[in-house]
Amino acid sequence: MPDDLEFLTVIESLDTPEKICEYMKENFTYEPHIIYTLDPYTLWKTNKGDCNDFSTFAVFAANYHNYETYQIKIFFKDTLMFHTIAIYREDKLSYSDNWIYCYGYDTFKKVVIDDMKFRPSDLVWKSYKVYDYENNLIEVGE
Repeated sequence: MPDDLEFLTVIESLDTPEKICEYMKENFTYEPHIIYTLDPYTLWKTNKGDCNDFSTFAVFAANYHNYETYQIKIFFKDTLMFHTIAIYREDKLSYSDNWIYCYGYDTFKKVVIDDMKFRPSDLVWKSYKVYDYENNLIEVGE
């Protein structure tokens, strides 16, 4: 945890997944980082990141407030591209895709299927991997 009072104040204020998504929408700009993932503090400082950076920030903030969190990597057919989203266990699963918040899912697969509505129609998912907050692989799906 960085020793930056302003950062800590922001994280303290982001006590729900909806607030986290709204904060990311208002403060972060998309910028691809193909080779590396920014840590939450660096993303906060630079305000520029990609889906993996946003997802990492989101699960960090939610985990700070004792949410059970996950990240899903969605892999697509005919490309090496993948997309990462943050998952939150509320009474049901919810997720954020960059700064979009969606709620009400029973399974990780249903989250993936729903998230595809935000992808171009020619992009088709082939599989996904779910990781817990400690980056342990907990589910693989097709």
